[in-house]
Amino acid sequence: MNPLRVQIEQAVTAIREKTALVPQVGLILGSGLGELANAVTEATEIPYDQVPYVAASTVAGHAGRFLLGQLAGRPVVVMQGRVHFYEGYTMAQTTFPVRIIQGLGAETLIVTNAAGGLDPSFQVGDIMGITDHINLLSMGGQNPLWGPNDEALGPRFVEMRDAYNPALLALADDVAQDLGFTLRRGVYAQLSGPSFETPAEIRFLRSIGVAAVGMSTAAEVIIARHGDMRVLGLSHISNVAVAESTPTDEPAPVDPHQEVLAAGRRAIPRLVALIQGILERMAV
Repeated sequence: MNPLRVQIEQAVTAIREKTALVPQVGLILGSGLGELANAVTEATEIPYDQVPYVAASTVAGHAGRFLLGQLAGRPVVVMQGRVHFYEGYTMAQTTFPVRIIQGLGAETLIVTNAAGGLDPSFQVGDIMGITDHINLLSMGGQNPLWGPNDEALGPRFVEMRDAYNPALLALADDVAQDLGFTLRRGVYAQLSGPSFETPAEIRFLRSIGVAAVGMSTAAEVIIARHGDMRVLGLSHISNVAVAESTPTDEPAPVDPHQEVLAAGRRAIPRLVALIQGILERMAV
């Protein structure tokens, strides 16, 4: 058997020893959005270090545990925090938890992130439904599917057209409208991090049609699509990118990651309501 499949089976078995719940939906929580996990009821908490082959999350705002329980009356598996390429992990390591979510039985993935808004009309606190992505890491040779392919897990060449399920995105639009706000839409770009983008990089990303930028998500979606999962991507706009240099006599900005975490905390009620509404109406 392929070594990756062995690792997946061992990781899934470790979780199955703690809960018999079979999730319908997997949910990945981004920076500052971990408090969403408080909405999960009847939850079994499993730290990442208790699951074989799962890398440790080292970043503030990422608790590093799986939660299996009920959300809006639907069985879910929640990743409270993720690991990133910039932490020193391979792309295969950063996306391995998605393989576990698939192995547990979930057929739909809702992936969230905190992102910098590049669309000039965006404001901090907006939520953007991801319509497509540009994965600059994959374009540069860091694709999570690099290496031998196991046909039991998915095809060698993965179709990425409509990677973000149009029906789920339309459902998210409807739920947002009912909650009294407009769900933004746009293209998301994944960069490696951990440095934030320079003004020149922001201008470049805008010129190729990027509306929001972050350091995760796109690689996870590639693995989800490899396993034929339906995907909904939601970006919380935690800061608005500045495309011009700051005059040298202005004070230095505060820690930008702390700003991201603070913005995430403010966004929790709206994001919880949106995701709960989506789960309640979602066809399985």
